[in-house]
Amino acid sequence: MAALPQDMMTDLTRTVADLQQRIQAISAERDEAVAQQSATTEVFQVINSSPANLAPVFDAILERAMRLCEAPIGVLWTYDGEYMRASASRGAPPAYAEFLERGPIRPSHIQLQLLDRSDGFVQVADIALTEGYRIGDPLPRAAADLGGIRTLLVVPLRKHGVLLGTFGIYRQEVRPFSDRQVALVQSFAVQAVIAMENARLFNETKEALERQTATADILKVIASSPSEVHPVFAAIANSANRLIGGFSTAVFSIFDEMVHLTAFTPTNPAADAAMKATFPRPLSSQVWGDQIRNGQIVHILDTEIEWAEQPSLRDMASMRGFRSIIFVPLLRDRATIGMIAVSRAAPGTFAAHHVQLLQTFADQAVIAIENARLFQQLQKRTRELSASLDDLRTAQDRLVQTEKLASLGQLTAGIAHEIKNPLNFVNNFSALSAELIVELDETLAPAPLDQKMRGDVGELTQMLKSNLEKVVQHGKRADSIVKNMLLHSREGSGEHRSVDINALVEESLNLAYHGARAEKPGFNVTMKRDLDPDAGAVELYPQEITRALLNLISNGFYAATQRKSMEEETFEPVLIAATKNLDKTVEIRIRDNGTGIPQEVKEKIFNPFFTTKPSGEGTGLGLSMSHDIIVKQHGGSIDVETEPGRFTEFKIVLPRTNRR
Repeated sequence: MAALPQDMMTDLTRTVADLQQRIQAISAERDEAVAQQSATTEVFQVINSSPANLAPVFDAILERAMRLCEAPIGVLWTYDGEYMRASASRGAPPAYAEFLERGPIRPSHIQLQLLDRSDGFVQVADIALTEGYRIGDPLPRAAADLGGIRTLLVVPLRKHGVLLGTFGIYRQEVRPFSDRQVALVQSFAVQAVIAMENARLFNETKEALERQTATADILKVIASSPSEVHPVFAAIANSANRLIGGFSTAVFSIFDEMVHLTAFTPTNPAADAAMKATFPRPLSSQVWGDQIRNGQIVHILDTEIEWAEQPSLRDMASMRGFRSIIFVPLLRDRATIGMIAVSRAAPGTFAAHHVQLLQTFADQAVIAIENARLFQQLQKRTRELSASLDDLRTAQDRLVQTEKLASLGQLTAGIAHEIKNPLNFVNNFSALSAELIVELDETLAPAPLDQKMRGDVGELTQMLKSNLEKVVQHGKRADSIVKNMLLHSREGSGEHRSVDINALVEESLNLAYHGARAEKPGFNVTMKRDLDPDAGAVELYPQEITRALLNLISNGFYAATQRKSMEEETFEPVLIAATKNLDKTVEIRIRDNGTGIPQEVKEKIFNPFFTTKPSGEGTGLGLSMSHDIIVKQHGGSIDVETEPGRFTEFKIVLPRTNRR
């Protein structure tokens, strides 16, 4: 076989080499396409397995983009309209990684270019030569100085024209990325946006369910605590903090232009104590006071900047550890009655749906406040009605008592009419007959009677005289009973007015003492007084209370003298009268060191006509009448404490103002 010419062999060799190169290029493109397809499939698998968690998705996208584009560093930033946050990063040197973790910062001039760039990416061959690096833009400076980055490619994460963030890969040498690599990073950016949208929809659905649950839970708390706002405010603070991702949430009430801390979620003991110590404080002392008063929402994006001239507020924010905060007013009839404050550790804005949620919570807080107000009004009205009912019942009791006393008065009036005149005849003619017996004795004295007859006549006249004296005695006793029945049947009389209680007690003591001295010349009881200077005045019927006190004091005199008669001469009978101011009431105590009252007798002492005194010394109406005057006429109380053989003490409590 003839050999091919040399030039043909050269062309053939070149053609074969070209074919081999083309085959290698096709094979490389095929392998690259397969790798890209495989990477895309893997990313979508991660997206499907983590619909709500973006961290593994972002990490997977970064890893594959960096590997396929030969970039050792990658960062995925999210954007909230004000700040950029490094949501994921790979391969960053420690110093640069620490910078990324510090928190959100303002977008760099490179990232801002993506807001208007139509080609959808920014590539910088050498970041150290950019104007941003030269003027000290934080992001370029940190990338170059801390990360050693020179060449970078940044593509936007965009949804319906809205910038959601940026996706950047970086090289530590000057080596631009190819068009194919740019397209590859853009495709990964699309996948990141898909993941973000899926997560947004998933989280919005989840948040909507959580909001409904939280709203239902708060309504349950409102229903279970109609008179208390603190449990409701505490539930709102906890729910708002959890659903909005707050660092701390507080609920405040505002009345009389003072801001009161009602509930909050704790952070640390020192900061919590400092916050509690800050309130209450005037609303006017807050820089945002006028806005809250006017019902406006106040949003502080960065406390370090906006509160730079308010050291107390800035220091409080720093102590509690937050950088941004939002205040939502609680409005009732267009008036601000409180507010909800939610803070976050990082600066930035609050999403619109979070603001709406806070407004919902604010409405629920207002419902709780209104419920508590209405409940308290209802309780107050119930108490007023209950008091009115009690007054009505008291008035009815007094009316019944008045009717009883009126009936008794009619009865005793009849008794007086029917018995008084015959009783007067009995008493008068008994006394007259006794005098006639004396005259009979005087008439018979000169008569010539033998000794025996004179003795018989004298014995008969003496017996008649004794019998008539007994008739007179018991007639007077019957007359006294009739008079006491008439006295007991009387309803309160005299003028109802304000009286100094100490003066009334002093007057009663003097009347009782001098009355006892007049009745029994040898009477002697030591009287002691313990009158409270602040006892003050009481509205009452002075005449009736004096009657009641005279009965108690007279009983004390009687018991003390009875004990003296039973014991040795060294015993000193004593009666003590004391008063005490009890604010809306006043207390009177009458205490004697007499014979005391046995338990079986104590239970009956206020019963009408019950007495332990010997016949002729008591009617049994004194304590009964005193009880009616104090309890039924004046709405007070009377109690007795006693120990047989040692003492008896009556305690009277009278209201300052007695409703007639």
